[in-house]
Amino acid sequence: MEKLLKEELQGTPVSLKGTDANTRKLYIESYGCQMNFSDSEIVAAILTKEGFNTTQQMEEADLILVNTCSIREKAELTVRKRLEKFNAARKVNPGLKVGVLGCMAERLKHKLLEEEKIVDMVVGPDAYKDLPNLVKEVDEGQQAVNVILSKEETYGDVAPVRLGSNGVTAFVSITRGCDNMCTFCVVPFTRGRERSRDPQSILDEVTDLWDRGYKEVTLLGQNVDSYLWYGGGLKKDFSNASAIQQATAVTFSGLLDRVAKAQPGMRIRFSTSNPQDMTLDVIDTMARHPNICNYIHLPVQSGSDTILKAMNRLHTRAEYFELIREIRKRIPDCGISHDMIAGFPGETEADHQQTLSLMEFVKYDFGFMFAYSERPGTLAARKLEDDVPEQVKKRRLQEIIALQQKHSLYRNQQSVGQTTEVLIEGDSKKSDAHWMGRNSQNTVVVFPKLHYKKGEFVNVKIEECTSATLLGNAVSYSENNQ
Repeated sequence: MEKLLKEELQGTPVSLKGTDANTRKLYIESYGCQMNFSDSEIVAAILTKEGFNTTQQMEEADLILVNTCSIREKAELTVRKRLEKFNAARKVNPGLKVGVLGCMAERLKHKLLEEEKIVDMVVGPDAYKDLPNLVKEVDEGQQAVNVILSKEETYGDVAPVRLGSNGVTAFVSITRGCDNMCTFCVVPFTRGRERSRDPQSILDEVTDLWDRGYKEVTLLGQNVDSYLWYGGGLKKDFSNASAIQQATAVTFSGLLDRVAKAQPGMRIRFSTSNPQDMTLDVIDTMARHPNICNYIHLPVQSGSDTILKAMNRLHTRAEYFELIREIRKRIPDCGISHDMIAGFPGETEADHQQTLSLMEFVKYDFGFMFAYSERPGTLAARKLEDDVPEQVKKRRLQEIIALQQKHSLYRNQQSVGQTTEVLIEGDSKKSDAHWMGRNSQNTVVVFPKLHYKKGEFVNVKIEECTSATLLGNAVSYSENNQ
């Protein structure tokens, strides 16, 4: 399950400073996970060189692109409604072209192009470098499609344009695809097999971001712990690599160590981890470097061994507990968040209670919680009956959410009276007189602005909290402020 961005960011049109020589307008919306938003930056970088400037006004666009998500049914329905609106805009602007990018592209290419005829172009997540050719085909009146999944493409040689950036935090993609084949997930089919990006290109991008004033990066992938660079190629082919390639391969802990050393003044985060792939050397690397944030997003999906097996999650409840113990032992103040699915096929009330008891054991800082939504093309859709009644799913989900809110409040209450380092990201949503930022554990902190500025590291004494936010007052600059 890919970690979702905040709901209010879904579908936000992105923009960047234009180039005078460019004469065409690109309107691009992104939905779903952080990887999709990162991919939109790559697309904008490619099309900027093809004469397009971005716009936030749909009405003035020559090309509309929607970067899509297939993780949840709700996301697909939202995208479909947007495509219908964009298609209707052709009546006012007959020259308008519309394209679909990302995870819906492969699965729905024939339906969108040939049956419904609501788009001109369908482009899969590994085909963005082909966009100049595809745009040319569309300009010539043809439909254009490229959804071929690549064994090599990582976009390591494309410098992303930072779309809608706050100028403080940025995402850096390090892997693409996933090999885990969880039965509920479409990612292996829409994004292909795992392959990793050249570590030097990652270090170069992080250094460039630091030079441009960014203070925090999140290393991004469907499964970052599976990062493995041995000169290029799929992770599954590593056993066929030469002895030298295997001996000099870079794992995720090695990459994390290199990035932390390369820019010691920059905060480092990563997402998403999978329990069966997270190794203790990753945790030890986190503990060794003060600039690696003490936060891990560690999806579990269910607390029941029966359901974990049905999901093809390659870990058990006991193994997950042991990993949590090791994290707490090595990094006592580590923030931990989760993904959880309620009402997976075959889930009994006893299975649900196992999920609640797992949550009681961990007491997560926060989580991303969903009722099971059958996704076409997944193994679960083909092999398992979606047999949990909708009202039962909703009730179980509400119980999970209520327990998480209780635990989030509990975790935040531990910070009251403490002083925590915060990186200022921007204005608080509720008050222009307050800053908003995050501490190392990824918890939102809000405090009066005073003389502090966006992008600065400050120490904030926490006075009170809600289940979602820490509230306090800045007392000084952090020693990390530069």
